[in-house]
Amino acid sequence: MSKPPTRIDAVMEAVRTRIASRAYPPGTRLPSVRAQAKAMGLSVSTVVEAYERLVAEGVLRARPGSGFYAAGAAAPLALAELVPRLDREIDPLWISRQSLEAGAAALMPGCGWLPADWMYEAGMRRALRAAARAPAGVLADYATPLGLPALRQLLARRMAATDVEAAPEQILLTESGTHAIDLICRFLLQPGDTVLVDDPCYFNFHALLRAHRTKAVGVPFTPSGPDLDAFAAALREHAPRLYITNSGLHNPTGAALSPPVAHRLLKLAEAADLAIVEDDIFTDFEIDPAPRLAAFDGLSRVIQIGSFSKTLSAALRCGYIAARADWIEALADLKIATTFSGSQLSAGILFDALTGSGYRKHMESVRLRLARAMAQTITRLRALGIEPWVVPRAGLFVWCRLPAGIDAADVARACLRDGVVLAPGNAFSQSQRAGGFLRFNVAQCSDERVFEVLARALSAG
Repeated sequence: MSKPPTRIDAVMEAVRTRIASRAYPPGTRLPSVRAQAKAMGLSVSTVVEAYERLVAEGVLRARPGSGFYAAGAAAPLALAELVPRLDREIDPLWISRQSLEAGAAALMPGCGWLPADWMYEAGMRRALRAAARAPAGVLADYATPLGLPALRQLLARRMAATDVEAAPEQILLTESGTHAIDLICRFLLQPGDTVLVDDPCYFNFHALLRAHRTKAVGVPFTPSGPDLDAFAAALREHAPRLYITNSGLHNPTGAALSPPVAHRLLKLAEAADLAIVEDDIFTDFEIDPAPRLAAFDGLSRVIQIGSFSKTLSAALRCGYIAARADWIEALADLKIATTFSGSQLSAGILFDALTGSGYRKHMESVRLRLARAMAQTITRLRALGIEPWVVPRAGLFVWCRLPAGIDAADVARACLRDGVVLAPGNAFSQSQRAGGFLRFNVAQCSDERVFEVLARALSAG
């Protein structure tokens, strides 16, 4: 049986964590033993002993009369160590890992995608057969820097349906929506820059910003968009470089941006010279399209991104960026520098699937199924005392408040033991104030066992 950790162990683990996250690169002088003792509320002798043990391990080096310094080569970047170590059940990277690694028997109401049998399988198979008959160059050659012209023209027409005007030359194909944000972060941000995000927001925004060594600041999100008073205060206090959001079906809340909020938000952004990334990945799930910041702004400071991993196939990696022409030129150079070329084959398959006669009807069917699943899931959750924060007009997600006094992380841990993967609220919250919330994917809630396991976890809590 292992011994419980001591205060000395706590100091050693804190230092190791800072080194693993590169907060203490090699050669960095650590806080003095007195400063560390004061910061951690411990005795000086405890910190001295911890530092000495780390020296013995080769983690630190002591310089007489100078202090203690981080030793060795730079540690490999450990994203999980860049914030205080929470239980992995509420870490965004952990949720992604659990969802991606779950076996066939696992139930995943916390994941972010449709079940495989809801996807456009027939259209994908037709497109794959067409790709097999394509000329040799399509199967073997690199794509052009901006990507397949036919797909970019199609995307321009599709964006026009939400009043976003973008010429094909203003559209850059990427490997995915996440790759699109990664390129934008490389283009606009430097380590230490501040980025505003909704609180709550899609948890991988947090992970990606962490990887770019930026500071994320959460702005409370309301049923009609970000809290504008808090947004204005964050602009004054933090001078952010970028804001990342969903304007359509917001992830995780399912809310939609209102026109008045959109107009005021853009005025604030213009005054602060703030760039905005608008993630439009859920557009095909909307019944009545919400206003788009990119439409009001004319792609001046707003960059719109998207992909079709939620409606066509997550196995087919292809996304896009729509932005002003000079930014697209610079982003294309970054794309070449980091991936050299996109997948011409994937873009061609995506184009064929989207332009086939069945995609529109397929999505009509999906929207109807989601509407039924939303109503059924909310009814079942309410029977357990779980209430929606807002009833979404469409889409996959419903953001729910648990009964008072119940912690979502505890519920998630209990459900995980029974093979049910949930998405606890604090994984989405920069402020860590969503401990009483869960995000449910209604398309993944058809199995009765989801609610049986959830009921047991709630009663145990």
